[in-house]
Amino acid sequence: MLEIFLGLYIFMLAAFVGYGVIKGVPALLHTPLMAFTNAISGISLVGSLVAAGAHYNDVSTVLGAIAVLCATINVVGGFWITDRMLRMFKKQDPKADAAGDAAS
Repeated sequence: MLEIFLGLYIFMLAAFVGYGVIKGVPALLHTPLMAFTNAISGISLVGSLVAAGAHYNDVSTVLGAIAVLCATINVVGGFWITDRMLRMFKKQDPKADAAGDAAS
């Protein structure tokens, strides 16, 4: 019983610390932070693959498969958002701007 409360306490502490750390990040650092978060999500994907393939029992296999699905969605979504953020900061093509001005 003590282990459950200790685990819950650590989880809640990590959630509050994580929220505080993310909230304090300036806007210019969000893209590198997303890349780092994607790397951590990749590690969790590998861990969930190990859990799903270990065949300890049926429950661990099912929970591992669910973890693989969730981690995969997290990794793909993270890379999609990072790519979208990087495209926002990409400079416009000057040739396209000149052609648009000439046509007007």
